[in-house]
Amino acid sequence: MKPFVISLVVVLAFSGCLFAQGYDPVLMTINNKPVLKSEFEYIYNKNNTNNSLDKKTLDEYVDLFVNFKLKVEEAKSKGIDTTHAFISELSGYRSQLTRPYLTDQNVEEAVLLEAYNHLKEEVDVSHILIQIPQNAAPVDTLKAWNSIQSILKRIQNEDFAKVAKEVSEDPTAAKNSGRIGFVSAFRTVYPFESAAYNTPVGSVSKVVRSTIGYHIIKVHARRNSMGEVTVAHIMLSAPKGDAAKIKAAKFTADSLYKRVLAGDDFGTLAKKYSQDKSSSARDGELPAFTTGRMVPEFEAAAFALKNIGDISVPVQTNYGWHIIKLLNKKGVDSFESMKEDLVRKVNRDERASFGQQALLRRLRVDYDCNINAAAVQDIIKLGGKADVNDSLFKAEVAKLNKPLFSFADKKYSQADFAKYLNSNPESQISTASELINQKLDAYIDAELLAYEDSQLEKEHPEFRYLMNEYHDGILLFEISNNQVWEKASKDTEGLKKYFNAHKSDYTWKEPHYKGYIISCKNNATFKMAKSLVRKSDKDSVDNYLRSRLNDSIQYVKVEKGLFVKGENKVIDKEVFKSKENLAPSNEYPFVFITGKMLKKTPENYTDVRGLVTADYQEYLEKEWIKTLRAKYKVIVDQNILKTVKKN
Repeated sequence: MKPFVISLVVVLAFSGCLFAQGYDPVLMTINNKPVLKSEFEYIYNKNNTNNSLDKKTLDEYVDLFVNFKLKVEEAKSKGIDTTHAFISELSGYRSQLTRPYLTDQNVEEAVLLEAYNHLKEEVDVSHILIQIPQNAAPVDTLKAWNSIQSILKRIQNEDFAKVAKEVSEDPTAAKNSGRIGFVSAFRTVYPFESAAYNTPVGSVSKVVRSTIGYHIIKVHARRNSMGEVTVAHIMLSAPKGDAAKIKAAKFTADSLYKRVLAGDDFGTLAKKYSQDKSSSARDGELPAFTTGRMVPEFEAAAFALKNIGDISVPVQTNYGWHIIKLLNKKGVDSFESMKEDLVRKVNRDERASFGQQALLRRLRVDYDCNINAAAVQDIIKLGGKADVNDSLFKAEVAKLNKPLFSFADKKYSQADFAKYLNSNPESQISTASELINQKLDAYIDAELLAYEDSQLEKEHPEFRYLMNEYHDGILLFEISNNQVWEKASKDTEGLKKYFNAHKSDYTWKEPHYKGYIISCKNNATFKMAKSLVRKSDKDSVDNYLRSRLNDSIQYVKVEKGLFVKGENKVIDKEVFKSKENLAPSNEYPFVFITGKMLKKTPENYTDVRGLVTADYQEYLEKEWIKTLRAKYKVIVDQNILKTVKKN
């Protein structure tokens, strides 16, 4: 984003009281183009945060506003608003700003709150899985459905764990009998998470469909979240099954544990003895983790530690023996502090679409969306005669031309739907009815969203004004850059002329020494540098010396500048006759200076280039405004101006 655009961004839920209700008079005309009172009030209130309406401030702001609009008019006259770069940039900003309007904000907030509440609690679950791909053939889906239904009947009379071990298609079920343990938000796919949190303790859920298949979930217990811990550990490797290694590792772990208790530094011991190389370099520290992230034995020991600095007794896992030190422990943060992170996580799973889905359901009602069922059946019949994935099917649909659906003031035909099918590859659903209904829903949703997008400026004044700001802001930046900022920095003749005409504006209170400090590696270089300086152009001493004396070794260093007393010890000593002793550099002990003293005034504009450039820009700006005021007619209705309100 360009700097000026950043300043324009505001909270999109801007108070509607700023915008005129009903009658919205023309406050001013610029180049015969009207500017409504409501637009001016919006901009004025946003840029003037004091509560009172001061006439002087208002009049001053009118001038600023007119100048701004004049520059925008000039940019349009030069066709900047028709360039590909402008159109592309404005489109990019618009796509960012539309998102909050193309979703149901209440639903999105509810989704975030639900996720947060899930994070505050953990649910201990088991499950039985029958795998089935999301886009499986109907015959396979039916088979999986019948299988999970028969399992649901079995667990009404049989032990859940026993049935899970026998029939669950989760690869871990054979070992854990379907027991997953405690889960929290974002730890499983959303349908599974939702079912787990909505099933009472001791109960079994209804059948749940996820992206991997059908689940039945049993909830064993619920507890408050254990929060997050940060620990360090010392690990001695000892795979289970190797009795000798386990015994040796246990002996070493016990010895190290005693040393830690006796006062030896934990981090030092971890560096030296821990066989977890990924953490030993960091004194054994592991990344912070919540429950379910570590093997159960390690997790239980880590969360059992109460106080920062507590050390666990040696703990055995499948990896070996661990001594664990608690470094930090915290509970679940507040909703507001976690909101950004929750948004990121929600946007990565199925919940991301809930807000937009809710909006689309509402739009179908608001815009009176009607679907011609008979026209849909015509298409489905064609799908029964030809493969819906085949170009022949699409060609046949394109020949149909009955009305298919309508909403608001828009109507769509069967042929329009054929075009949509051509440009949107089919899913793997194999039946014509399923595919056509799915694609039709997607087509209607896409058109509803596009239509709602096209109505945003009309329906939401705050969005319209914000888009106007971006539109005018981009034009302002481009035209100002061309006419003032970049022009001033590159116009060396203009800078020189301006400086010479205003030289007295840049006088100094104290003298400046303008020149070079030349440091040499040895005496021979020192003598040669002095000789070369006498022959060289005074404005290019640095390049002249470097090109002639330096090769692969830097024999000479050159520092160029404007120096005042107290800025540089060498200049203080040589020019301002400081009494302070100056120790020579070991590497560059031979030093001399060359230049001149400027007592009150810079020699040329380059000595004060930054100041001159800023002043020259201001001068160009004023001259440009004079030209624009003469070029474009401006009329302000003073009676309407008196009615401007401060929010």
